[in-house]
Amino acid sequence: MAVGVVIRSDGREYNGRITWFVLLSCMVAASGGLIYGYDVGVSGGVTSMGPFLRKFFPEVYRRMNEDTNVSNYCKFDSQLLTTFTSSLYIAGLFASFLAAPVTRNYGRKTSIIVGGVSYMFGAALAAASSNIYLLLFGRILLGVGLGFTNQSVPLYLSEMAPSEYRGAFNIAFQMCIGAGQNTATFINYGTQKIAAGYGWRISVGLAVVPAALLAFGALFLPETPNSLIQYGDDHNKAKQLLQKIRGTDDVKAEFDDLIEASYAAKSVQHPFTNLLQRKYRPQLIMSIAIPFFQQVTGINAVSFYAPILFLTLGSGESASLLATTIIGVISSIFVVFALFLVDRMGRRPLFHIGGAQMFISQMMIGAIMVAKLGDHNAISKGYAVGVLVLICVYISGFGLSWGPLGWVVTSEIFPLEIRSAAQSIVVATNLSMTGILAQIFLTMLCHLKSGIFFFFGGCVIVMSVFVYYLLPETKNIPIEKMDRIWREHLFWRRFIVDDDELARPLHEANESIISGS
Repeated sequence: MAVGVVIRSDGREYNGRITWFVLLSCMVAASGGLIYGYDVGVSGGVTSMGPFLRKFFPEVYRRMNEDTNVSNYCKFDSQLLTTFTSSLYIAGLFASFLAAPVTRNYGRKTSIIVGGVSYMFGAALAAASSNIYLLLFGRILLGVGLGFTNQSVPLYLSEMAPSEYRGAFNIAFQMCIGAGQNTATFINYGTQKIAAGYGWRISVGLAVVPAALLAFGALFLPETPNSLIQYGDDHNKAKQLLQKIRGTDDVKAEFDDLIEASYAAKSVQHPFTNLLQRKYRPQLIMSIAIPFFQQVTGINAVSFYAPILFLTLGSGESASLLATTIIGVISSIFVVFALFLVDRMGRRPLFHIGGAQMFISQMMIGAIMVAKLGDHNAISKGYAVGVLVLICVYISGFGLSWGPLGWVVTSEIFPLEIRSAAQSIVVATNLSMTGILAQIFLTMLCHLKSGIFFFFGGCVIVMSVFVYYLLPETKNIPIEKMDRIWREHLFWRRFIVDDDELARPLHEANESIISGS
């Protein structure tokens, strides 16, 4: 597959092409997104299924079916129900920090395997659960799997991909998240029709399949050249692998940059401590802000509870799951658009286009729900369809921007010496915010009612301003030369000081003393 790549890096060129070897390797690694997406899809689906609620959350089931005095917005307000969803992400938060030293010292491949195996056991346990405690323990194992895979997969993709196509390769991770979510939604739509009431076990248990595919496939993955140099110190093996990945023997410029980055990385003994240094301030802020903003778009809250939202609007179980399926397909289509646009238009324009879509649609959804949905009424079919269309507009904006780019940008902006630590912070922030929002969303829906969409719309405005002023463009910048975007940025350059610049005042002072004497 001969797609030529020539990237300029401080006067030097990176040669190579997209080879079948790198393409297949990244396809296997990107499938780590399937397990993340599958959980998002399956969690929202099973929490709207009567047999599941009746077994584990009987109080919610009673309010949904029997108590007509409860507000439409409050029928599903249960801390135990939200704990079922959020427990996975809280476990993933802690697991992501455990994954950092594993990824750094044993390689990206090892972390991917650990994540796949943990998720596989968690899915099997959750599907076989007979009580809420086993169910939650299974969710914790699922969270450990997500913590490891979300920490290592984006790094793997960024380090294997040619610079010119790094954005597209990383969006493959988001495409797999969408594919996993859509698969789970289709399965939920079928299993909720099983009269015997065990359909939820099939939905939850089938998560074993993508986890097993990832764990088994990762056994055959090559390690990245960056990782081989960082922990293996086998420069010859790393150079041979880089030549194989790029499809050319002429990799001197890129290999020299990897060696240079590796020396800097090996001088850092405590990457989490080093991340607090002033010169890494831009990366530290981005490692927290971008995943934080990605979640306060409201996307996972909407994705988790889309079936419940449509039940709130008065739809039946089948209709709500069908609407969720439509939303998932729309999201995947626009992620594909992002795949083709990200390395042509750049990251910043897509952030702004998607942000505008999300803000406008959320304001309109909130307005319709204020005007047409009361505490005890069902919205008319026409307006329900309108809400579905607007949610699709919102989802398409996310699929074009914050969905894939939240992973793309954070996987490419960190220097090698802090890359594993910084990515752990990205994943921890992402999963902690996902868990927090999953835990409080139904309570927010109960108290804010339709105002919840105005809340998330306001967040979109804030994050769009943040991107406009503080996020530099990263398109076509080699990953080991990414530090220059901060040096050239009007705001961030004040934090970036070269060693030569630090030494210059001391040298000038010495010269002054010598000349004075």
